[in-house]
Amino acid sequence: MSSTESSTHAGFTAEERAAMKDHAQELKTAARRTSRADKAAEAKRDVLAKIAEMQDSDRIMAERVHAVITASAPALAPKLWYGMPAYALDGKVVCFFQSAEKFKARYATLGFSDQAKLDEGTMWAASFALTEVTDEVETRIGALVKQAVS
Repeated sequence: MSSTESSTHAGFTAEERAAMKDHAQELKTAARRTSRADKAAEAKRDVLAKIAEMQDSDRIMAERVHAVITASAPALAPKLWYGMPAYALDGKVVCFFQSAEKFKARYATLGFSDQAKLDEGTMWAASFALTEVTDEVETRIGALVKQAVS
């Protein structure tokens, strides 16, 4: 078989491969932890450390999003998910923060998985672009997170 230059396969981007490697490492680390309380405490520390590594604008937004989510829905447990701060209920991710830097995007994202109870008719938003977290945005995030776990 011959190959032509026009039939190249791009595959995963470097950022996507890095996210998959992060996720594999997260699973290995979680498996090594002992008690449920230890796992929860370590997972929270991992999330806070990941947030601390972010560039200024993403870090500031992630810190505020983390504070709003943990205050609005204390049942959600912080954990890393594909190298991103995420919040899970019974081990299943409900929402996550994706920094703009991680995927070289022009904005950060607050995303919700299919576990989130945001259903509204036959079509609803499951991801929100964030360029700044204002008081109004915090209020909206709090309401969305409460709805997601209700």
